[in-house]
Amino acid sequence: MSATGTSPTTPPGQRVGTLPAPRTGTDPAGADRPATRHRAAVLGVLTAIAAIAAVVRAWQLDALGFNSDEAVYAGQAASLAGNPRYADLFPVFRAHPMLFQALLSPFFRAGEADVAGRVVVVVLGVATVLAVYPLGARLYNRRVGLVAALLLAVMPYHVVVTRQVLLDGPMVLFATLTLYCLVRFVQAQRLAWYLATAAMLGLTMLTKETSVVLAGGVYAFLALTPMVRRPVRATLVALPVLAAIFAVHPLSQALAGRSSTGRNYLVWQLFRRPNHPMDFYLDNVPTAVGPLVLAAALGGLWWARRRRSWRETLLLSWIAVPVVFFQLWPVKGFQYLLPVAVPVVLLAARALVTLPVPARLARRAWPRRARPATPAEEPAAGVARLVPTVRLAAVAVVAVSLLWPSWNAVNHAGRTTFLAGSGGVPGGREAGRWLAANTPEGSVILTVGPSMANIVRYYGSRQSYGLSVSPNPLHRNPSYTPLQNPDASMRANDLHYVVWDSFSARRSTYFSERLLTLVRRYHGRVVHTEYVDGSDRTPVPVIIIYEVRP
Repeated sequence: MSATGTSPTTPPGQRVGTLPAPRTGTDPAGADRPATRHRAAVLGVLTAIAAIAAVVRAWQLDALGFNSDEAVYAGQAASLAGNPRYADLFPVFRAHPMLFQALLSPFFRAGEADVAGRVVVVVLGVATVLAVYPLGARLYNRRVGLVAALLLAVMPYHVVVTRQVLLDGPMVLFATLTLYCLVRFVQAQRLAWYLATAAMLGLTMLTKETSVVLAGGVYAFLALTPMVRRPVRATLVALPVLAAIFAVHPLSQALAGRSSTGRNYLVWQLFRRPNHPMDFYLDNVPTAVGPLVLAAALGGLWWARRRRSWRETLLLSWIAVPVVFFQLWPVKGFQYLLPVAVPVVLLAARALVTLPVPARLARRAWPRRARPATPAEEPAAGVARLVPTVRLAAVAVVAVSLLWPSWNAVNHAGRTTFLAGSGGVPGGREAGRWLAANTPEGSVILTVGPSMANIVRYYGSRQSYGLSVSPNPLHRNPSYTPLQNPDASMRANDLHYVVWDSFSARRSTYFSERLLTLVRRYHGRVVHTEYVDGSDRTPVPVIIIYEVRP
């Protein structure tokens, strides 16, 4: 792209829209064969990468049941589809927009369905991996696109989240398509691509409203890149497109008479107490993204600093805005920073493809020849032979460093600790199904917190309440109903079973002790226990169900 931003940008050394000219005396039809073979090779590599991505995400997909957020989104989808099992337990309108839940709803029309929902997310996760290739090819070249797709295919952060019925995996797919449309706009300077960027960002926000922060990434990029034309008039057209698409969410709430739900949720989010310390992301996200990926991305920014262009500014803006926002926002979740995974793998792939090789390594790799090489040609020839091997080895090392922890994560079916957003809850599905099969219809359950209450509702089809839900509207999710006086409910025989779980107990020892006090006070007896194997293979109770009576 020129300084005025009016001509398309093409990566150095790459010609767009040209094919090799046929040689004299040869069949012109044969001129297309090298290009055809090249496209076939790229398609073969992409197919292999997609297969790896699918296997890692689908392996033992049903080993654990839903966690709390999965139960909520799946329950919404089921209610939206009119599934009678969930219609009275999960309201259609809760906190977030409904695009993803509407996509899931055809699979939740009847009965209990959980694997189908996760399969849909796996497919969308693999689609995101494939979408990274054209983005990388547009930004740099095909090699960068392929390497970036491979890194995302095996990255533990993306693998773990795209195995769950969460909003973040589908949201990242739309965010990647938004980034692609923005790149096409910068290169072609066509209004259609700018409007496509706005439309895709609207769909991203309609999947999860917190992705509005990515609009800040677009603004930061345009503000920091003077060589890219800032289309003020086009923005006046694009903003209504964005607003019209996202308006589906508040309009659907208004038509259903649930406008207050959105307002209450916004108030709760603004005044919500911090749920993790400030160093939460620093402790959890870098290892999930991959230390070598981060090292490659930072290293590439350093050794290619003289070739910096608007591309790096765009990717860094796409990273910096979400990181700063979610770091400053008191509420933190493991999966919230997932949108930064795509620009990080693109920067890492660019670094690996352009990895510099010292000349002394080339001299060591220079083979003996009958005629000694001249001093002028030896280093150049040695580097030419060694560089592809070194870069390919570097890609392999980084990919293996990601694949190993990803494989461990998908094979780790049981554990005694749980981080929200990092996977299913051991024993939750089994406990819920036990309640459905062994307790009378109409039984009401008390749990430590709303997380286990959601799982009990989904798998147990029983009304349940979380003891830790605050009676203060500013300190609770508007979707949850508090128990004003648990003691009175116990005495009136309005609560019949109590479920204690180790995961909620670790987050809130106060409410765990209070729940166990109620168990002792109201003659609780253990009727069912779920175990997982501890570090020494000793069974550890993670969920205990008590029957209580006045």
